[in-house]
Amino acid sequence: MLALPKDPPQSFVALMLSTLRKAFLGIALASAAINVLALTGSFFMLQVYDRVIPSRSLPTLSGLVIIVVTLFLFQGVLELLRSMLLVRVGMSLDERLNKRVFGSLLFLPTRKQTSDDGLQSVRDLEQIRSFLSGNGSTALFDLPWVPFYLILCFLFHFWIGFTALCGALLLVSLTVLAEMLSRRPALEAARSSALRLGFAQAARRNWEAAIAMGFAGRLTAKWAAMNDEYLGHQAAASAVAGALTIAARIARMMLQSGVLAVGAVLVIRQEATGGIIIASSILVSRALAPVELAIGQWKGFIAARQGWTRLAALLEAAQAERPTFALPPPSRELSVENISVASPGGRELILRNVSFKISAGTVLGVIGPSASGKSSLARAIAGLWPIAIGTVRLDRAALSQWDTDELGAHVGYLPQDVDLFDGSIAENISRFAAEMRPEPIIAAAKAAGVYDMIVKLPEGFDTKIGEGGSRLSAGQRQRIALARALYANPFLVVLDEPNSNLDAEGEAALTVALEGVRERGGIAIVVAHRPSALAAADTVMIVAGGQIQAFGPKKEILGPPPKQVGTAHFAVAGGETRG
Repeated sequence: MLALPKDPPQSFVALMLSTLRKAFLGIALASAAINVLALTGSFFMLQVYDRVIPSRSLPTLSGLVIIVVTLFLFQGVLELLRSMLLVRVGMSLDERLNKRVFGSLLFLPTRKQTSDDGLQSVRDLEQIRSFLSGNGSTALFDLPWVPFYLILCFLFHFWIGFTALCGALLLVSLTVLAEMLSRRPALEAARSSALRLGFAQAARRNWEAAIAMGFAGRLTAKWAAMNDEYLGHQAAASAVAGALTIAARIARMMLQSGVLAVGAVLVIRQEATGGIIIASSILVSRALAPVELAIGQWKGFIAARQGWTRLAALLEAAQAERPTFALPPPSRELSVENISVASPGGRELILRNVSFKISAGTVLGVIGPSASGKSSLARAIAGLWPIAIGTVRLDRAALSQWDTDELGAHVGYLPQDVDLFDGSIAENISRFAAEMRPEPIIAAAKAAGVYDMIVKLPEGFDTKIGEGGSRLSAGQRQRIALARALYANPFLVVLDEPNSNLDAEGEAALTVALEGVRERGGIAIVVAHRPSALAAADTVMIVAGGQIQAFGPKKEILGPPPKQVGTAHFAVAGGETRG
């Protein structure tokens, strides 16, 4: 498991930002130098109008030009360095967070249910990195220098400074207005975007049913409605940001003209020189440029801030602690002690007061009506769903005492809905092991009875199966997933409806695989509706209404095998399950 911080996300964020303190300090120093060098244009115009023109001195002008060119070159180099530093900060932030975000992405479904496509956290990290690497972050570093420029304007003349201050207050008011007006539309746009992308992903997964049963058009209409809602919120957010950006630009241009007018009045009254007029206009423009840029980038700032809030909440929801003590591999028993289970984020209990114990060398079959809690029990035993009450133990050690990756090496799990990863068959069977050794991969394939099928493929174990295993049939995917569950001989094997897509040959291979788990001293738990999956089971549990109705040897629970071919009865307390 990717270890997440034990401290709250805020503490982790503070720790992470402290490690970037030197980079931020360097950016702040570069910004200070840039803002000082930005005075070059103003003072150059002041000297030209007040000294060079009255004296008609070309050597003075030449000297000033050389100095100004040198200072502008230094300013350009510093701005380039600052830009490169900001890019590096964004990349460093991504490098520090991407594993945690991806790890949280994997573990989030075990804590709560989500209505989006599950990839919002990845987009949030990209948004934060893009904002840090762009112009929006430079505006944040330049904003503290606005008072410095205003003080210089006051040094030129009180009324010039007063005019610049009024303009600054106007732009700051526009910034506050941008925050107030754009927050809600931006939140609604983000929510609508997540919902529509989640719907698109679901439609892509179920395209066969949509086309075959003729409701693709209705799905398209629903998508169009969701997209219209998203575009409406996006347009509202963009309209607010665009209107305020234009207002800020117009206000700044009017302010520059106002400064020129005030300067002209002062020159007429002989309270200022012509150079001060031009220098003040340039200085005011530079003073208010960060504010105008901040307003223009406010939409990106809002998105980055919302993304940061969501990331912190994600890390908090998926937060887990890495145990400090490594436990030995389990080898003796599985005990389920009075557990009650609800779905992630749900309150209604699906399982109540479930207790049983099985020893090594046992194959347990779990049967019962639909929605009785069989799959929920399988997920709880595999450590996928949180346990509200009670404990699941391997060799007397609670699952919570294990590191997830270390525990996973001793667990084989086949979910009800099989979905493989884009890659080779060998990669999927080996669970994407860093070092793929052929021996355990081949052993797992043979244990699952899928070796012959694989080697008949043109590229054998190197066959690329496509996204979700799309290049394979449902039965092939299920058998390869079974091989993945049996990889490296895990002690506990949990199979949820492992024969739902299997033919007779596949079911026979499943029975052999389960017998192999028993013979090597492992534990196998098979959740099934069809009785053929229980051929290798020696113990049977009947679950109904979220509770165990019967538990014991298969012969005692189910009785002797039926004589009829092709039919089977499972007597269930309070109901009946037919295979």
